[in-house]
Amino acid sequence: MSITFAIIKERKNPPDRRVVFSPETLAEARNRFPEANFIVESSDIRIFPDSAYEALGFEVLDDVSHADVMIGVKEVPIENLIPNKKYFYFSHTIKKQPYNRKLLKAMLKHNIEMYDHETIVKDNGARLIGFGRYAGLVGAYNGFRALGIRDGLFNLPKVETLADLNEVKAELDKIIVPNIKILLTGTGKVAYGAKEILDHLGIKQVSDALYLTTDFTEPVYVMADVMEYNKRADGKVGDKYAFYNDPSGYVSNFMPYAKETDYFIAGHFYGNNAPFLFTREDAKSSDFKINLVADVSCDIDGPVASTIRPSTIAEPFYGYDPQTEQEVAFDVADAITVMAVDNLPCELPKDASEGFGETFVEHVIPAFFDNDSHGVLERAKMTTSDGLLTERFSYLQDYVDGKE
Repeated sequence: MSITFAIIKERKNPPDRRVVFSPETLAEARNRFPEANFIVESSDIRIFPDSAYEALGFEVLDDVSHADVMIGVKEVPIENLIPNKKYFYFSHTIKKQPYNRKLLKAMLKHNIEMYDHETIVKDNGARLIGFGRYAGLVGAYNGFRALGIRDGLFNLPKVETLADLNEVKAELDKIIVPNIKILLTGTGKVAYGAKEILDHLGIKQVSDALYLTTDFTEPVYVMADVMEYNKRADGKVGDKYAFYNDPSGYVSNFMPYAKETDYFIAGHFYGNNAPFLFTREDAKSSDFKINLVADVSCDIDGPVASTIRPSTIAEPFYGYDPQTEQEVAFDVADAITVMAVDNLPCELPKDASEGFGETFVEHVIPAFFDNDSHGVLERAKMTTSDGLLTERFSYLQDYVDGKE
């Protein structure tokens, strides 16, 4: 059975130069799955030009509407949806985001089978693919860039002006990090992307106990897991998986870290109803030492109180005055400098696209040809070809109906 997969043009504004498959990764997919037919929709914004796909023998077309499966990165504008197709892209609907309710309704109306990249998960719910590593890499780098500019220490160029990750790391080789303490939250792809930057800089990783009790003569960092910065309200020993299922009996244990930290990289996943890491009141405390936050997670007005809005690739930094709770310039004395760009992987489109495509070939394409033996497609499928939500995503019905 031959299936035609189309790499579709990104049409959302502002333009996103990323793509799910680089030309080389698409060629690898063609070699591995001879029964698949891959075509490419012509695009003038993609990081890889049409000619790079044509050079490897792929058809590049203005009209790919005959394909069975449409593969993109960002939301497809409603007017460009093709009925009765399978689609893969980030729909930003699974948390009932109000701004995309019409998009989900349109997909149901057009009998589209929707597979969101965020819903492509293992049995245990862990994400199989994503741009998280690149968000972490760029986010941590941007934090150091803010530090250098704010304190007059060094001038790192913007990531978007650099060709790839190798150039990013070459720029980091030119700087000397001052004697600061860095807190990195999270243990997923985002956090490990940020860790890659810290390790490349040769910054020493220390244990929680040492971090919280010791003054160092060199820069150090600690990687804190969710059970380190949360604790059970009743004082009993916490359990990570119980916390993920129901965080209601927990309170934040972040302040011991805030008293010791200069630069905080927020690389954690924040679940609904979990305690905030620090509140606006916490940030007013005289022992609150954090003065720089790279918020890769970027939940607005949420668990990281200083993140009051997303920032942009063009203007990545702003300041948060803890006493007035207002935005100020990023380099104002006593303000917390905030980096909260919410589309960080866009700054490194080549590497991000290559990494994403490799995982897609590994985990998603095989499912079309092995009867979905690992249940990847079944778990990821949000909507059916007859215009209904799947059982797994039936919680979205009130959102679709406009009751949320």
